Amino acid sequence: QVQLVESGGGLVQPGGSLRLSCVASGITFRLYDMRWYRQASGEGRELVAHITSTGNMTNYADSVKGRFTISRDNAKNTVYLQMNSLKLEDTAVYYCDADRGYGIQYWGKGTLVTVSS
Repeated sequence: QVQLVESGGGLVQPGGSLRLSCVASGITFRLYDMRWYRQASGEGRELVAHITSTGNMTNYADSVKGRFTISRDNAKNTVYLQMNSLKLEDTAVYYCDADRGYGIQYWGKGTLVTVSS
């Protein structure tokens, strides 16, 4: 059974930091590209960051470049999202996604990040 479990969300003040984690089980993690998406209330899902299976390439949405960092530890089956200089508009549910290609894709259930003073 495939599971992706996100954690690390919470309430943080503007300018603060959070580190999200997503632990995968039931898949050969090192073969999957990993992505973080987010969805604010009433909005569509937005791609935030992407890391390739080997970790040698990353991409970010323009809205988070320079503030967020995606990384992975294939030995721990875990992908991370370090979020710094958080803004009110970063408030959303954050989801991780594992993508093998060939239509093989799995999602976690999300973790809520609330940025508020």
